[in-house]
Amino acid sequence: MTDISNDILVHTDSGVMTITLNRLARKNSITAAMYDLLADALDSANHDVAVRAVVIQGHETIFSAGNDIGDFLNKPPATPDAPVFRFLRGLSSFPKPIIASVCGPAVGIGTTMLLHCDLVYAGDNAAFSMPFVNLGLCPEAASSFLAAQLMGYPRAAEALLLGEPFMAETALDMGLINRIVPPAEANALAQRQALKLAAKPITSLMETKRLMKKGNAGMVAERMAEEGASFGRMLQEPAAREAFTAFMEKRKPDFSAL
Repeated sequence: MTDISNDILVHTDSGVMTITLNRLARKNSITAAMYDLLADALDSANHDVAVRAVVIQGHETIFSAGNDIGDFLNKPPATPDAPVFRFLRGLSSFPKPIIASVCGPAVGIGTTMLLHCDLVYAGDNAAFSMPFVNLGLCPEAASSFLAAQLMGYPRAAEALLLGEPFMAETALDMGLINRIVPPAEANALAQRQALKLAAKPITSLMETKRLMKKGNAGMVAERMAEEGASFGRMLQEPAAREAFTAFMEKRKPDFSAL
């Protein structure tokens, strides 16, 4: 059995829980077991009165390459209780402030998870992408709803239909992130902002966040469930099989007959 205890690091200090993606050898790609750890950390933070804010961060060179493809193919998210969906539900409904620090590539869920964070700070080397269509799949994390709402339909369509990377300046213009800093400063900035939040009354923070998100909460949950069902079905279809086979064989996929 592979020991993943160091792939997700969780540390709490001064009212801030910091969750670090720490699988640098695999570009912080996320396995099902890691999603379980992420979901468990958020659940713990939710119920721990000493935790007043959460920071999710990676390394200054990489946030996350998205799903670990090998693990993903061996353990596809086949049910609503799959670890990735449990993590996404916990993230989308988390009642306390969440800050993300993003440097380097943020692929797939590495970008869509940011739609559920309250503050996002990025290094000037950040590159965001949502290449679901390129894998024969559909969006997840309610990104088919939230991306259009945040970016406007034309820019969301470009990001989701073409699946091409966009850089930090574009993400700032879209409203996906709050500020751009040098990569070596991003995690420290997220910590400073989290400490500011932790010093404020938690009841006020939570009620303000609840009120801001109230109008979207039902739609987010509904869209996330619909996306999850479509995602699971499309995983079994020819386009996804061709995309993942091509990825494993290190060739360009051929969708001409699909």
